[in-house]
Order: sequence, then C-alpha cells, then structure tokens
Amino acid sequence: MTSSNDTKNEAGEGRRDFLYLTAGMFGAVGAGSVAWPFISSMNPGADARAMASTEVDLSPIEVGQSITAMWRGKPVFIRRRTAKEIEAAKEVDVTELRDPQTDADRVQKDEWLVMVGICTHLGCVPSGQKPTDQHGDFGGWFCPCHGSHYDTSGRIRKGPAPKNLFVPGYEFVSDTLIRIG
Repeated sequence: MTSSNDTKNEAGEGRRDFLYLTAGMFGAVGAGSVAWPFISSMNPGADARAMASTEVDLSPIEVGQSITAMWRGKPVFIRRRTAKEIEAAKEVDVTELRDPQTDADRVQKDEWLVMVGICTHLGCVPSGQKPTDQHGDFGGWFCPCHGSHYDTSGRIRKGPAPKNLFVPGYEFVSDTLIRIG
C-alpha cells in the first residue's frame, strides 16, 4: 500500500523533472540567442560578397589589346589575342615547361586569355598590358622585379617564378560578357 508521502514524492519528482527540462530549454535558447550574433558576425560583409564575382564587357577590346579588371582586389589581365599569339602559344612543347599546361587548359576560347596579373614569384604585377610595355623574351608578360618571363598564354618560361599566372574561374555570359568568380 502506498502512503500519501510516496504520492507526494512522485508528484514532486515529476514537477522537479519538468522544471529541470524547462530551465534547460530556456538556457539553450538563451545561449543560442547570445551565440547567433557572434557567429553571424563571421560571415563576409556586403562589400566582400560584392567582390566575389565581377562582370567584364569584352566588346570594346580590339584584337591584340589587353585590359586590366579588378577582382577580389587583384588585377585580372584580359587579352584578346592575335592569331599569331594563339599559334605561338599552341606550338610550345609542354614537356619543356616548368609548370606544364597546354594553351587549351588555360583558355575557354582561343581568342580570349583571362588570368590574374600577379607574378607567382613574389607577388609583383608583370608588365605587358600596354603596347609600350616590355613583354619579355616570349612576347607575353615580364616581371621586371626579378626577371620572370611569361609567354602569350601566361605560362612561366624563364626566371624565378615557380608557376604560371593563375587562371581564375570565369564563364562567358554572352559572346561579349564574362563573369569572373
């Protein structure tokens, strides 16, 4: 037979369990409401999200001309190559290259070369964007700081740079518009 004290203890334990569960849930919600702004502050800001990709209009670029666009704070060289430059880039024996890549691996359309304009040696910006610039021994780009020479496909051919100029992810939105990033 159960006494009235046993019934009171069972009821008290049930209430106690309910209070523990309720207090725990309020504590979890409170911790979440404190942690959420902190975690959310680690997301990139609107200015960084805006720089994640950029669109470039290619229509004003003439054959043989280069432009420099900015993407994520870095210069991106976009060159509309001549038939002679395309031919020279394709004729290179890839086995002789320090960082072997075919021209087809570096371009989506033969006419257009898109690459980040930062030397892979020490982060300088190579010359070769303007017709009056020094283009190096292979007709592409030249980093005067340490003497790296890049060809018409942006591949390292001579000098201390260990890698080819980086080709960012890009896509042709239309025949005259690309989206980088």
